Amino acid sequence: MKNIYLIGFMGAGKSTVAAILGSRLNMKVVEMDERIVKEQGMSINEIFARYGEAHFRDVESELVVNIGLEGNSVVSCGGGVVVREENTGNMKKSGTIVFLTATPETIYERVKDSTNRPILNGNMNVEYIESLMEKRRALYEAAADYKVSTDAKSATEIADEIVATLF
Repeated sequence: MKNIYLIGFMGAGKSTVAAILGSRLNMKVVEMDERIVKEQGMSINEIFARYGEAHFRDVESELVVNIGLEGNSVVSCGGGVVVREENTGNMKKSGTIVFLTATPETIYERVKDSTNRPILNGNMNVEYIESLMEKRRALYEAAADYKVSTDAKSATEIADEIVATLF
């Protein structure tokens, strides 16, 4: 079976929804950021601090290729995976891409207490989140096969909507 890639801004619900879909569809769940942490032996924050964002994106791109070869996975993608066009192409070759959306206010409420968001460090506010979301919005939309809003929905409702759309 092909992969289902969940893309979207941090806090859109990718991880939570991926777990539900994996269980429901009997597919492996891949958390890209968690797998990078495990394979690199350091946190995302450490990778950014030690080697920079470009190195992190290289590691992320390699992982997209590997996941494509594995198949039968629901993949919770890192928020910036769409920054590289090659990632989008590789995801489309091996699966379906679902863009989970949410308003900047919803995102802020979901991530405001997190310390694992290196892109937001020192900028944890709705205005900054909105500006970053706007920079990536066109990339997410161009990559997406389907788009699902997560505002005011439970993770189960979102998973139900994805299953109804894909199957």
